[in-house]
Amino acid sequence: MAQPLDWQKSSFSGGAAGNECVELAQSDRTLLLRESDDSSRVLPVTPDGLAALLARIRASHA
Repeated sequence: MAQPLDWQKSSFSGGAAGNECVELAQSDRTLLLRESDDSSRVLPVTPDGLAALLARIRASHA
């Protein structure tokens, strides 16, 4: 039986209800991303892939 995932909310979560945020969990060597308001859609990424994604987001907002 698979262990339940421990989803962590982003420290930048917004919205009055607190449900407009990104959540992150780890499954083996894969990181899983999902949006709180649609938890059925999960994006698997590697740590390097997530680092690249975050770098591109930061660069586009600089």
